[in-house]
Amino acid sequence: MVTTSPEATAGEISDFIEAAGLLEYDPAAITRIYAGHPGRLIKRFWQTLVPIGLYLLGVGFDWLIQRLRDPEVARDRAREAADLVASLGPAFIKAGQALSTRPDIVPPLLLEELAQLQDQLPGFDSALAMACIEEDLGASISEIYAQLDPEPISAASLGQVHRGVLHSGEAVAVKVQRPGLREQITLDLYIVRNIAAWLNRNVGLIRSDLVALIDELGKRVFEEMDYFNEASNAEKFAQLHAHNTRIAVPRIYREATSRRVLTMEWIDGVKLTNLEAVRQLGFDPDDMVQVGVDCSLQQLLEHGFFHADPHPGNLLALADGRLAYLDFGMMSEVSRESRTGLIQAVVHLVNRNFSKLSKDFVSLGFLAEDVNLEPIVPAFETVFGQALEQGVSRMDFKAVTDDLSGVMYRFPFRVPPYYALIIRSLVTLEGIALSVDPDFKILGAAYPYFARRLMEDPDPSLRQSLKEMLFDGEVFRWQRLDNLVASAAQGSQLDLEGLLDQVISFLFSDNGGLLRTQLVDAAVENLDGLAWQTTLNLSRRLPMRLQALQPPGLRRQVQELKGGEIDLLLDLEPIRQLLRILQTLPGFEPQMLISRLPRLLAEPGLRRMGRDLARGLAERSLVRLLRDVLVATAPERAMQPA
Repeated sequence: MVTTSPEATAGEISDFIEAAGLLEYDPAAITRIYAGHPGRLIKRFWQTLVPIGLYLLGVGFDWLIQRLRDPEVARDRAREAADLVASLGPAFIKAGQALSTRPDIVPPLLLEELAQLQDQLPGFDSALAMACIEEDLGASISEIYAQLDPEPISAASLGQVHRGVLHSGEAVAVKVQRPGLREQITLDLYIVRNIAAWLNRNVGLIRSDLVALIDELGKRVFEEMDYFNEASNAEKFAQLHAHNTRIAVPRIYREATSRRVLTMEWIDGVKLTNLEAVRQLGFDPDDMVQVGVDCSLQQLLEHGFFHADPHPGNLLALADGRLAYLDFGMMSEVSRESRTGLIQAVVHLVNRNFSKLSKDFVSLGFLAEDVNLEPIVPAFETVFGQALEQGVSRMDFKAVTDDLSGVMYRFPFRVPPYYALIIRSLVTLEGIALSVDPDFKILGAAYPYFARRLMEDPDPSLRQSLKEMLFDGEVFRWQRLDNLVASAAQGSQLDLEGLLDQVISFLFSDNGGLLRTQLVDAAVENLDGLAWQTTLNLSRRLPMRLQALQPPGLRRQVQELKGGEIDLLLDLEPIRQLLRILQTLPGFEPQMLISRLPRLLAEPGLRRMGRDLARGLAERSLVRLLRDVLVATAPERAMQPA
C-alpha cells in the first residue's frame, strides 16, 4: 500500500513505489531513487532545511553576542533543538535518540535534552490501518479476527496498536505500521545522510564519522520497520528466558503477522512506575524492579542479546508476579569478547587501575590504538576517583556518565553502537528504578551480577581478571575475596554448586598458582611447627636419664617450653579464611565440600602440591637440625673446660 498526496507527480509516485520495495537499508539504492527524481526531494528539503537553517542562524547570533554563556539561554536553545527534531518526523526522532547516546559528538547540555525525546506521535486514520492489515495478510478483517477495535490504544513514530480477539478466543495486540512510512524514512535518511556528509567535510570540530552513524541508524530503523524481525526477536528473547519464572514475553501469532502487521498476545498489566497499582497487585515495587535489573544484566552479560528500549510502557507488572517485556523492535547484540571486556573494565575500575582501564577503552573500540592515553588516565582518575570513595555499589551512575561524557567530548573517543544502546538501556532502567526508590544505584544493583560472573565464568580472560582482583602483587587479599563473594551472594540467581566448582577450578588453574604457593607455604609452616612442638613435648616427657643424653640445644628448648601444653590444632590460615567466607553463603553445607573430595584427589595440581609440601617439610627439618640442634650445641661444647 503506497500512500501519496493527490498532487503527487508520476515521478514522485515512482519514487515511492521503489522506496516501498526496499527491505534492507541500502544507501546506494536510496541515492539512485532520489538523485534522479528531485521533485519530492526538493519539497522535503524545504520542509526540513528551512527550520534547521533558521535555528542554526539563531544559535549563531547568540554565539556572536555571547548569549550562549548564559546557562539558561544555552538550556533553552538545547530544548528548542530537541523540539525541532521531534517535529521533523520519525527519521529525525530516531536520529535524535541515536545522538542522545553519543557523548563523543554532542555537547553534554544538548545530550540531556535529546535523551528526553519521546517516540510518540498522534495515531493515523483507522481506515488506512485496516486496509494495511487486509492487504498484507490477504484476507478481510473479519476472517482474521473475531473482533478488532478500530481506534488505536497507543501510537508511536513507526506505527500504532489496536486491541483485538482471534477466532480461537485469545486476546491480541495488533501493531500496524504507518502508511508510507518506509518511503518517508528512506527520503529523510537520504537528507540526513547528506547533511552528515556536509558536516564531516566542513566542520573540523566533529571527529566522529557522522555518515557511519546515520548508516548504523538506517540499518536499525529498517530492522524496526520489519515486523517479521520483531517477531523473531520476541521469540528468541522468550526462549533465552524460558527458565525464568518471573519474566513474561507475549506470544507471537505468525499466521497473522507480516512485515507491516504484528499480532501478539495481549498482556494485562500495570506500568512498573505506577507504584500504587503494583502494590494493589500484592507485590513490592522494589522486588519487581530487582527482577528487571537482574534480567537486563543477564541479557547484557550472559546472553549478549538485550532489550535496548526498556521504557515504562514496555515493562509491565502482572497479577501473577511476573514482569512482562513488550516491544522487541529495538534489540541489540554484544559479542562475547565485548561482554568479557566490560567485566574486565569493571575490575580495573574497582581496583583503581586507571591505566589499564584506559587500555580497556581501546580494546572495546572507544579509542584508536594509536591514541596517546597519557592525558586520558588522569581524566579517568578525576571522573572515577572521588565516585569510588563510597564504593562501587554507591556510585551515582548518572553523575559518572555525565562526567564521562565531558571526557569523551574533549578527547578522541568513538562510541561503538552497541555501547550507545547499553547506556540508553541502563539509563532508562535506572530512571524507572529511581521512580520506585530515590536511593537506587544501578551500579550497586549490577555489581552482584558482575561479581557472580567473575566468580563463576570459566572464560580464561575472566580467570585472569579474577586473579587481578584478588592479588596485590604476589599477596592474596582475602578481604577482596570476602567482598566479592558477599556481593555475588546478593544476587538472586547464585549457583552455589557452580561457584564451588569454579573456586576449585581457579585454585588448580595457572591463575591460581600464587594461591597454591601460599597454601603450601602455610601448610609447611604449620606442619613444621606442629612437628617440632610435638618433638619438644615428647622429649620433656622422657625419663631424666634419657633427657641427659639429648643434645644440649634440644634440651634447652625443652626446658624453655612453657605451660607444657601443645596446640595440636592445624591452623592453616588460607583454609580457615576460605571456610569462613564459604560459611557466609546462603545454603552452604559442609557436605558440598566433602562431595568434591574425589575431584580434589584426582587433580594433578594436588599431587604437585603434595610434592611441594614434602620438599618444604624436608627443607625445614634440615634447617631445624642444623640451626636448633647441631649449631646450637656447638657453642655450648666450646665453652666447656678442656
